[in-house]
Amino acid sequence: MTHHPFTSPAGRRSAAITDGPSRAAARSYLRAAGMQDADFGKPMIAVVNTWSSVTPCNMHLDRLARDVRAGIVCAGGFPVDFNTIVVTDGISMGTPGMKASLISREVIADSIELAVEGHQLDGVVCIVGCDKTIPAAAMALARMDIPGLVYYGGTIMPGRIGAAEISVQDVFEAIGAHGAGTMDAAGLKAVESAACPGAGACGGQFTANTMAMALTVMGLSPMGANDVPAVDPAKAAEGERCGRLVVERVLAGDNARKYITRASLWNAAAAVSASGGSTNAVLHLTAIAAEAGVDFGVEDCNAACEATPVICDLKPGGRFLASHLFAAGGTRLVTRRLAEAGKIADAPTVSGRGLFAEAAEAEEAPRQQVVATVSAPVSPRGSYAVIYGDVAPEGAVIKLTGHRVDRFEGPACVFDSEEDAFHAVQDGAVGEGDVIVIRYEGPRGGPGMREMLQVTAALKGRGVHDVALITDGRFSGASYGFVAGHVSPEAAAGGPIALIRDGDRIVIDVTNRRIDIDVDLEERRAGFAPNVARPAHGVFAKYAASVASAAQGAVTIPNPPPAQIRATRVPADIAAHEDA
Repeated sequence: MTHHPFTSPAGRRSAAITDGPSRAAARSYLRAAGMQDADFGKPMIAVVNTWSSVTPCNMHLDRLARDVRAGIVCAGGFPVDFNTIVVTDGISMGTPGMKASLISREVIADSIELAVEGHQLDGVVCIVGCDKTIPAAAMALARMDIPGLVYYGGTIMPGRIGAAEISVQDVFEAIGAHGAGTMDAAGLKAVESAACPGAGACGGQFTANTMAMALTVMGLSPMGANDVPAVDPAKAAEGERCGRLVVERVLAGDNARKYITRASLWNAAAAVSASGGSTNAVLHLTAIAAEAGVDFGVEDCNAACEATPVICDLKPGGRFLASHLFAAGGTRLVTRRLAEAGKIADAPTVSGRGLFAEAAEAEEAPRQQVVATVSAPVSPRGSYAVIYGDVAPEGAVIKLTGHRVDRFEGPACVFDSEEDAFHAVQDGAVGEGDVIVIRYEGPRGGPGMREMLQVTAALKGRGVHDVALITDGRFSGASYGFVAGHVSPEAAAGGPIALIRDGDRIVIDVTNRRIDIDVDLEERRAGFAPNVARPAHGVFAKYAASVASAAQGAVTIPNPPPAQIRATRVPADIAAHEDA
């Protein structure tokens, strides 16, 4: 491709650091970094990388950056590399380190903004892998509102034990089985050694793959790029395409908020539901909306989910992994199914084409079993719901995939930390019929809102099925069972969950969207003070002091939107189709 002169209708932001006699010192630095006379008039594109050698999710992203840079150069831009952090959920899960995970989302978004704004760059490609890096990149683009896109490093391939394909979900469940005495140490090591065969993010429709699909359907990632597995040879061409596309978006003056609208957020929420995706998507989509100033909250996520059945048979509730979805037809096929059924609206995408035009090119593999149809879905109800009630006045998010339970009533078993709950499960102190309550794990109380995968996986591994779990923390996309997280207000903020005692009877009613308790919580409030036994320091203290409720996306920006309680509007395009 020939180089293009810079003709962005919005002007070249980078002129502030490259043009005129007063910028001679800046140009001197840039010459040392490789720029030449011909480069100073080109759009400068940030290639922001979350590469790290600590995790398979991100360990290959440095290689992908080479392809992105090549695409930028080919399209007439000049690439500028930056790095930011990653905190790996799979490694930190069940440890104090997991407190850093959600906090890292804000740090990553902040660092992208600082690097790009500090150098007045014209556009940005965010190369992402692990769970929080994906929404963080979208949040940064929403905040800055400059041309950019998000490029996901791709899913890991399945691990194998004999003929069986496994993922990291199986490792967490094996830990529970080992604790129950139904798996020996050799069996645990065999699963541990086989589950993660190389580069790529967790293989099911867990949070990383969920958010990669969500950003594609939202339009912030080019259709097809995120689907390609990490080790697939086709990944190189997708990186080069992303580099070219970001320069095209700069030249066209297409800023990020063009793709972050009420309709596109609805599309993303519907895709999460259709794929049986992670409940974390509710937290992340509302955070992206808040950063973009779009009126879209948890109740909108619920409405999109109510309207969209599960059509993908993916783990953790189903049979297949993300690599199987890619082979079956990928996000493009899922999008076509939703478009044909009128569940989503057409919208622009960073490819330069409309969402429906992209979906129309789906190629469905013969006899594939991964993606069903809307008329004959895997599950007639969506993959999650937002519920309210005595325990969660501002809402909680309940996972609906992987079970058919609509109502659960049982006595509370209350724990003030994830560790206490995990040890109780492993010791057999939690039984069938119980409602496990894990509190003081919310955004402020953790601080950091840890995921409870270790507990839910241990329950499954031990064969404890008739149990519910509620928490002001989160759940991993790999969590399985009748679980409700994001309970708001959280315990540390004096929310009702802090007032629950062992033995209280709790009722979770999915049909009526309620989570209630059989005692007068206001009577207990007299003389009550939240547990403040966890002093926070450094970035953890800064986060606890500024973070909003999970019902507001747990963002740290000033003046987040108010929690949205049972009030929503269906996007006009969807409403018109439904009326018809």
